[in-house]
Amino acid sequence: MAQAKSLSEVELKRVLAVAAAGRNAARNKAMVLLTFYAGMRVGEVAALKWKDIKDGDGSIKNEIRLKAEQTKGKHGRTIMVGEKLRKELSTYAELVKSTDDTKPVIYSQRNRDGFNSNTLSQEFKTLYKKAGITGATSHSGRRTFITTLANKGVGVRVLMSLAGHRSITTTQLYIDINDEMKRSAVNLL
Repeated sequence: MAQAKSLSEVELKRVLAVAAAGRNAARNKAMVLLTFYAGMRVGEVAALKWKDIKDGDGSIKNEIRLKAEQTKGKHGRTIMVGEKLRKELSTYAELVKSTDDTKPVIYSQRNRDGFNSNTLSQEFKTLYKKAGITGATSHSGRRTFITTLANKGVGVRVLMSLAGHRSITTTQLYIDINDEMKRSAVNLL
């Protein structure tokens, strides 16, 4: 099975433009950014509840603590929420105005109880197809998150922790080596 495509900045902008133009624009943008800005898996995004991302005062947390049952490997982990993502999630929360913190962050129009990982994967597939991006899957955001941070010089041990991997080898498989990385490397001399 081929690995998910890592997206360029231009492709990410295209996906976000498609997400913003759709019927569920705010939701779609939030789900895309949770994968690109936090490196979350589609199943983790589907399992996310408002209580996981909001503090008691309604503000967006700096860290999302996922329980074991919310993760692929059944090991709880902490997701770091950067300022860009906090801002986007704050805007989304204001639009949704959910009063039930046990409800899913990413809801379905048909089922207010949300998506499962398979149905949410289909939503990603639809967005990427509309954006004209071949080879992208629900895992593309996560792969792009890890590759982008590697391009910026973040060490593989930090990447492993951010991704919630238990092995550096797994993390290394996510990093796409590209000309930009090679150019930066030789320019260090």
